[in-house]
Amino acid sequence: MPSKKNKRKRPERPTIHPKNKYSDNPPDFSVLASLYPSLKPFVFYSRDGRPRIDWTDYNSTRELTRVLLLHDHGLNWWIPDGQLCPTVPNRSNYIHWIEDLLSSDIIPKNNNNGDIVRGFDIGTGANCIYPLLGASLLGWTFVGSDVTDVAVEWAEKNVKCNQHISELIEIRKVTACQSAISIEDSNCGESVNCENKMDGNATVVEEAKLLPSSSFDPPLDMNKYSGPPLLLGVVRDGEKFDFCMCNPPFFETMEEAGLNPKTSCGGTPEEMVCPGGEKAFITRIIEDSVVLKESFRWFTSMVGRKVNLKFLTSKLREVGVTIVKTTEFVQGQTCRWGLAWSFVPPVRKIISPLVQKNSLSFTLEGLQRQFSAFHVLQSIESFFCLGGASCKLNASSFVVDYFLISLDHCLK
Repeated sequence: MPSKKNKRKRPERPTIHPKNKYSDNPPDFSVLASLYPSLKPFVFYSRDGRPRIDWTDYNSTRELTRVLLLHDHGLNWWIPDGQLCPTVPNRSNYIHWIEDLLSSDIIPKNNNNGDIVRGFDIGTGANCIYPLLGASLLGWTFVGSDVTDVAVEWAEKNVKCNQHISELIEIRKVTACQSAISIEDSNCGESVNCENKMDGNATVVEEAKLLPSSSFDPPLDMNKYSGPPLLLGVVRDGEKFDFCMCNPPFFETMEEAGLNPKTSCGGTPEEMVCPGGEKAFITRIIEDSVVLKESFRWFTSMVGRKVNLKFLTSKLREVGVTIVKTTEFVQGQTCRWGLAWSFVPPVRKIISPLVQKNSLSFTLEGLQRQFSAFHVLQSIESFFCLGGASCKLNASSFVVDYFLISLDHCLK
C-alpha cells in the first residue's frame, strides 16, 4: 500500500489580543446604526442578512471609527477629509501589546515615576489615535509628535474635546528640516539649533532648524530616510519615556499605497509615503534609539510587510540591543507586525526555588553576536559558581552539571 503523506498542520493564525474590547464582542453594525443615526446610511445587509460596512468607502470607515470611539471608549473624535482614518480594534491591539511588554519581567521595572506610564507617539497624525486610546484605556500619559499643521491642529482638537484625559496628552510640533538629524550628524561639524516655543494654549511646539550648510547638496539616497526628525531632535534633554510607538509610512509612492482595492482609510503623502518606505523610516528610528538608549525603556514600531522584519531585526543586532520582540496583529483580513527592542540589560532569572526538575532548560537573551556557543557555556558555568553551586563543564556533550547543597543556594 502506498504510504500516506503526512499532512502538515498549518500554524494557528494569531488572533485579536485577548485584552482587546472586541476580542469576544465584535462590533454589531446593526445595533450601532440603531443607536447612532449618522452611521445608518453606511450599513447595508448581505444576502444572509448580516449587517456590513463598505470598507472601500472612506466616509463609511471614518464614521464607524467615530462611533466606536464614542460608544466603547467615551471619546469625542473627528478628522478632516483625506487624513488617515485608523481602525479602532487594530490600533487597540498595538496598545495592549505594549501593555504586555511593560508588565513583563523581561527588563527591570522603572520605579522612578511610580505607576505613571509615559509614551511617545511618532507621527501621531490628525487622528491622535494611540494617545487617545492609551490615555482612556490605561491612564497613560503621552507626547504625540507630527510635522504638518493640519495634523497638529486636529490632534489638539481631538485632545481638547476629551477633557477627562486632555491633561495626559501633549501634542508636539516638529519643524521639517532639509535633512533629518542622524547619528552621523551628531559627530560632524553641522550643528543643530532647536528652540522650544509655547503657544497660547500651552502646547509645546518643537522647532528643529539646521544651520546653513554648503551650497552643494549631494543627491539623496532613496533607500535612506531624509525627512524631518523622528526622535533625535524632538525628544528633549533629560526626558524619560517608558516606550515609543509608531505607525510608519509603509510605502515609497502614493501609487503603491493605493494598490489595495479592499480598503479606503485615506492618508496624506506625509502619513503614507517616504523615500525607502517603512524600511528606511524604521531604520532611522533604530539609529535614533542608539543615541537615546537612556531615554526609553522600549522602542517599538508597527511593520506593514513581514519581509522587512528580517532586515530590521538584523539591523537591531548590529547596533547592540539587548532584547528584540516581534508579534503579529491580525484584524479581519489585515495583518501587521509589531517590532520592539530595548537596550536595558534583561533580568537574569534562571531557577525558581519551587522547581522540582532534575533537568532544566532556559533561554538567555541579550547575548552579543561576537560570543561563540562555547563562550556562552563558560559564562553559564561561571554564573552558577558565583552563586555557590558546584559546577562541572562537559564540553564534548555541551552540558553544565551543577549541584546545590540546599534550596537556599538556588539562584533567582
